[in-house]
Amino acid sequence: MKLVIDGVSKQYAGKVWGLRDLRLELRPGVVGLLGPNGAGKSTLMRIIATVTRASAGRVMWNDADIAQAPDTLRSVLGYLPQDFGVYPHLTALEFLEYMAAVKGLDAASARKRIDELLAVVNLAEAHDRSLGGFSGGMKQRVGIAQALLNDPELLIVDEPTAGLDPEERARFRNLLSELSGERIVIFSTHIVSDIEAIATDIAILGGGRLLAHAAPEELLRAVEGKVWEWVIPSAEVAAAKQKFLISTSVRRTDGVHVRIVAAERPGAGAALAAPTLEDAYLYCISSQRASVAA
Repeated sequence: MKLVIDGVSKQYAGKVWGLRDLRLELRPGVVGLLGPNGAGKSTLMRIIATVTRASAGRVMWNDADIAQAPDTLRSVLGYLPQDFGVYPHLTALEFLEYMAAVKGLDAASARKRIDELLAVVNLAEAHDRSLGGFSGGMKQRVGIAQALLNDPELLIVDEPTAGLDPEERARFRNLLSELSGERIVIFSTHIVSDIEAIATDIAILGGGRLLAHAAPEELLRAVEGKVWEWVIPSAEVAAAKQKFLISTSVRRTDGVHVRIVAAERPGAGAALAAPTLEDAYLYCISSQRASVAA
């Protein structure tokens, strides 16, 4: 099982590039697709899901070009788009039966699969409730259930935790981790903590380009020796933000504890700290922005 993104670019009207010469090779596991808003993540997801076509390059699923033979991928694809919507007057069961019919599943096997998935996403007891009365987290769980109806080999979820409370986000992350198994799961987000615990592989996008693609441990090694913790007076925080890349700042009785990503010690008293994935992500994004500005 292999997904290859080979030199994919996407150009919109006005010669605006959403993606530029993107190259990735993905295999089973959870792939965290990280990047700020506007980085090109959703554009890439739509191209992979055969919703839109690339302007250049190709996407290969098990050596088949999905632009030439989209059904080879669509039959094994599960997709939860960022703007996933439901029919508010349908119950969860009715909605999933409808989606199963759209996917071409026969009624008998579809009903068995739906019962299994409602249990997996912890909605069995709410199966006869109208979707209009569901919380955001419950609707997202219905969304992941519909994406799994055909037991996909490739599962794409685009910004799935947006608008969810912390408990729902944690539940959703755990569900995706449990579902990975022998399939490729692409989890697109701009929230580092959402993939930190479950991603086996991370790709970082910025400005429509691939900035990094590596295991989490490799990304952490890239900022080893570049993360500092420093206590400074409140009056110096604004100047520090202008000069340094600050990932966090916390006010305490002895001053403001800032966490800085920099190649050199930012000042007297600053101490090296163990890097986090968020430090690595911010360093990667800021380096890209600096190169564009130059």
